[in-house]
Amino acid sequence: MTSRPPDPRAALTQFAVLDALLAGAYESGLPVAEARSIGDFGLGCVDHLGGEVVILDGEVIECTLDGPPIEMDDEEILPFAIVCRFPDVASVGIQEQDLSGFTASVERALISRNLFHAVRFDGVLSEVRLRITPRQHHPLPALAEVTSHQVETVERAVRGTLVAFWTPAIYQGIAVGGLHLHFLSDDRSFGGHVLDLAVDAGDLRVAAFTRFDLRLPTDELFLRTELTHAEDHRIVAVEGGVQAGAGAAPPAH
Repeated sequence: MTSRPPDPRAALTQFAVLDALLAGAYESGLPVAEARSIGDFGLGCVDHLGGEVVILDGEVIECTLDGPPIEMDDEEILPFAIVCRFPDVASVGIQEQDLSGFTASVERALISRNLFHAVRFDGVLSEVRLRITPRQHHPLPALAEVTSHQVETVERAVRGTLVAFWTPAIYQGIAVGGLHLHFLSDDRSFGGHVLDLAVDAGDLRVAAFTRFDLRLPTDELFLRTELTHAEDHRIVAVEGGVQAGAGAAPPAH
């Protein structure tokens, strides 16, 4: 699979940085209406880390512990989000892959390991393990503490869409270096942050971006929290998945 050259005018936009969540600085956020105006494809998290977000075909969907995934209101905020307009790129069929195999398929389609890529898979997963985090309250705990109370769910033989971004390793801490995956089932009954998966069959599309637009919060908590990136294992521990240039990472627990 060969990706077409990226459009130099197209940008991948991110609000906040992962290290801020690790430090417990996630008091403000990007309004859903603004996220929708930026792009039609993406992922993020709910206000106060109260769930996971999938942005798919222009809809901003929250996956929480309160019930099945639902569309978010314009005035709600996303303390962390990555959004783009997914371009028209060719797809390739893949089948019978675990997480490492799926990641290898994605990485074979990269134009360069120094570029950001949006990744979309539509099809059937023979198994997927997801997490959702509970809403937090002041004083806001660090992400590692939040994920120690995450709720994990495993579903089998489920049809849906993987919404993901592949980030160059040099940006670890700004985002998740390697592959960051969220999932939403076609029937909107199930979704969240992907910890592990097994592909049955479906279509994979990968699109490269040469522009990365980073927007930072301006709330008091973020401004007075000095962020110092260290200990990459923290990100692997709380995000799971496969990191850039590595094999399968340990699970979140």
